[in-house]
Amino acid sequence: MSIFSTFIRVSPSVNTALKVLRDTQVKLNNAERQMSSGLRVQTVKDDATYWKISTLTRTDVGAISAVHDALGLAASTVSTASTGVSSAIDIVTQIRTKLVSAFETSVDKTKLNDEITELKQQLRSVGESASFNGVNWIVLQDGEDPTEPHQVPGSLIRHTNGSISIGMLNYEGVASTGGTIVPADARYLIDDQSSGTGGYGVLTSTAFATDAGAAKNYVLIDSKNGDTSGQVEISLDANTTKGAIVDMVNTVTAMLQQLNTIGSAFGSLETRINLQSQFAGNLSDSLTSGVGKLVDANMEQQSSKVLALQTQQQLGLQSLSIANASYNTVLQLFQNL
Repeated sequence: MSIFSTFIRVSPSVNTALKVLRDTQVKLNNAERQMSSGLRVQTVKDDATYWKISTLTRTDVGAISAVHDALGLAASTVSTASTGVSSAIDIVTQIRTKLVSAFETSVDKTKLNDEITELKQQLRSVGESASFNGVNWIVLQDGEDPTEPHQVPGSLIRHTNGSISIGMLNYEGVASTGGTIVPADARYLIDDQSSGTGGYGVLTSTAFATDAGAAKNYVLIDSKNGDTSGQVEISLDANTTKGAIVDMVNTVTAMLQQLNTIGSAFGSLETRINLQSQFAGNLSDSLTSGVGKLVDANMEQQSSKVLALQTQQQLGLQSLSIANASYNTVLQLFQNL
């Protein structure tokens, strides 16, 4: 074994310079990675605890974002239904006004009826047009269950055991389809189901005439598909008596009361959806901010760190150059021996 080969194995200056340079390069690579990604915890090996929390929270943020989008669709659906009910209230109020006008003996009831007929046609148009994205909450069609509430997702709930459930906002249906239909069961504007008599629609139900003690089973408009036998659509002619007009006015007044109840329910649901939508947006922002505090890199600190490590790397290269120079000097001395 030569003296030179022994020197190479034990040369402390070169080994030290290389070790320092390798350590600096590892730190510089890590700092540059954090700079480029903006994350100080990017993988599980960076920090297992923070990585787990951030990953779980990001999935929650994604789910909340989906709920927020669903609330936006729900807000449009409910707003459309609420607008339809509000328009119906205005039209039914006009019909009642014209019915009251029929008490005057000098009024032409036939002409009044022509106006009422136009308003009734407008009522059906309003009901059928109050649809958003193919969903109509105020016209009951075949295949729909009036006892089933209309539901929209309202919130994301993470339980202590880690499971997730979705909180729902409801527009309640009727309590039961069994027994006699009463005015409170009319939760729709129009009931066009072929299996019934129109009882679950305010405008198509005889329950209001019955409740008002009317002599006939008055409805404001007929159900398209339901069994309407024995029902009388509200209308006027030259021979309409004052007693019949009183029954019609009382029936329409009862309908207006239920329409106002439905409108109030839609208005309350609309308010809840808007509040929940705001909360979902704020919650998503808060969770995102919380994750950021755990895993985001401080860009100012990282920038300063990268500059410092680059400087340290240059110094390491100079140290290695000096160590190599010393090695070459010693090598030349041995070669001259």
